[in-house]
Amino acid sequence: MRRDWRPWPRQQWLQRVLVTLVLCAVACLAWGFFWEPRQLIQRDYEFALPHWSSECEGLRVDVVADLHTGSPHNGLDKLDDIVAKLAESDAQAVLMAGDYVILSVLGGTYISADQMAPHLRPLTARKPVYAVLGNHDWWKDGHKVRAALEAAGVIVLEDQAVQTRLGNCRVWMVGIGDKWESPHDIGKAFADVDDNAPVIALTHNPDLFPDIPARASLTIAGHTHGGQVKLPWIGTPVLPADQRYAGGYLIEHGKHLFVSTGIGTSILPVRFGVPPEISRLRLKAASRSVP
Repeated sequence: MRRDWRPWPRQQWLQRVLVTLVLCAVACLAWGFFWEPRQLIQRDYEFALPHWSSECEGLRVDVVADLHTGSPHNGLDKLDDIVAKLAESDAQAVLMAGDYVILSVLGGTYISADQMAPHLRPLTARKPVYAVLGNHDWWKDGHKVRAALEAAGVIVLEDQAVQTRLGNCRVWMVGIGDKWESPHDIGKAFADVDDNAPVIALTHNPDLFPDIPARASLTIAGHTHGGQVKLPWIGTPVLPADQRYAGGYLIEHGKHLFVSTGIGTSILPVRFGVPPEISRLRLKAASRSVP
């Protein structure tokens, strides 16, 4: 006699395992698609850098990247919250590493640079804000995005350098165009750096890092979103950059890189293990060994 096939196991322990697995999967999906993308953390970092002057010891700068205003759970109200936190921070400047608008994301709503940029004015009224453009900004007409940011008081640097004084610290801010969508010219960006003041290089895509001159004390980038999903034992399954540059701090061949894991989302509105982050950097000089 042929037995009826039963998709549900008869063993009680196996039933419990399957129910637990289903509940865990539902919880992970809810966390990744609805809970974590809504969060906003502020994380402190301290870096000891080469070519860093005593006048700049302890300089505080805040870093944000990939705002992607208009991605799910990331509208203008979220931008206002980010701006308020940055304005209240004790950092002396803010660095923004590109992608302020969004090309497309499931469940998102396009918000133009003209709509989002005015929301930055409470921040630019308090402290200098330096920025570069990202690939999404260029896909939505980079020149218009730049104009909107500059109208709001943001200092946009595309293959340009500017020297600024932050308190007692005299420092160069060097902005380098996006690797994918901008005719980036690193030599041109560094051409005006003509003294020994520390240099912070800002770009969108960290894949440019190997070509950044050692003259830069620190390179700051974004673009990766930290992969948006970071799984235990597996890491980041999908990353739009070299895996070495997924996110965080890296020293390679004596050069220093920090990659922001960003705020918004792209393609899929998911973040799991990589919450939206304002990165608060404290910069100091690397200790010098005494011969």
